[in-house]
Amino acid sequence: MGAGAIGCFVGGCLAAAGADVVFIARPRVNQALAREGLTLTDVFGRRHQLSPAALHLVESVEILRATMPAPSLVLLTVKSGATAEAASALAQVLPAGAPVLSLQNGLANAPQAQAAAPALRVLPGMVSFNVAELAPGHYHQGTEGHLAAQDDAVLRAWQPLFTRAGLLLELHADLRPVQWGKLLLNLNNPVNALSGLPLRAELMQRGYRQVFASLMDEALAVLRAAGIQPARLTPVPPHRLPAILRLPDWLFRVLAARMLRIDAQARSSMADDLAMGRRTEVDALCGEVVRLAKSTGVPAPRNARMVELIDGSWPTAPEHMEASRLLHALGLK
Repeated sequence: MGAGAIGCFVGGCLAAAGADVVFIARPRVNQALAREGLTLTDVFGRRHQLSPAALHLVESVEILRATMPAPSLVLLTVKSGATAEAASALAQVLPAGAPVLSLQNGLANAPQAQAAAPALRVLPGMVSFNVAELAPGHYHQGTEGHLAAQDDAVLRAWQPLFTRAGLLLELHADLRPVQWGKLLLNLNNPVNALSGLPLRAELMQRGYRQVFASLMDEALAVLRAAGIQPARLTPVPPHRLPAILRLPDWLFRVLAARMLRIDAQARSSMADDLAMGRRTEVDALCGEVVRLAKSTGVPAPRNARMVELIDGSWPTAPEHMEASRLLHALGLK
């Protein structure tokens, strides 16, 4: 449901592994898939090609009720701003208790979906790797990573298929620390979007890393005040990452070699959203930090400023910013 970059990639991998997958997407995506088929590539050199005839494409969830039995599992991959609307639409066509796995950024999407569709069984999940649309119908995983979700018997039954599809699905008794660990890393998304650079090129510039580090510092202080311990999702513990990000470029290249295992084509989905004039998910990232900050009394002015920079001129995309200008905008220079 909401087959954009993540939905097309995850759904496509499952389809290539033999699952019967229905893609519910915007007309732009469906038209590209109907014309070009679906090409999936990744940083490891793997490639899957699905012809247009092999894809089951629909443009609205209402069509499902008339054309097929209820799905065994729904992957919710719409942008955060569309969560409640999408969940409400699903509730109109799915039976009570139908499992819906949210593979979305931030922490609030699964609760929002559950509130909008109380009869459904919404499970929180996350995607730890980057997917970029390289061309119409071509989606590319540009970084290492896996899927994670709240442990549930329904998802345990699906794990073998995800594994065959090349998608490791880790299940956690408590997903919230993992979600916060991912959110800390995703604080680079707005930095990347404003830089106008691919992810690797942006991370190779110390100025942009300093901005990322400052956003992470604020978030870590807020999490400490809230008594939340974020999960470790990188070789380096979260509290040590800001210092590494601030290292000189030459030393960062040496010590963060694994962090830089990003191919030249990878970029944040927020960069794509800005380029296409779409509302971004900055509120689900920096905005989440700001909301928690208000509840703890710990300030997070730089995360709040980043929300302003990204969303302040929407729907007009803000111009790309050199690192020095972005540092100044956040009061870091």
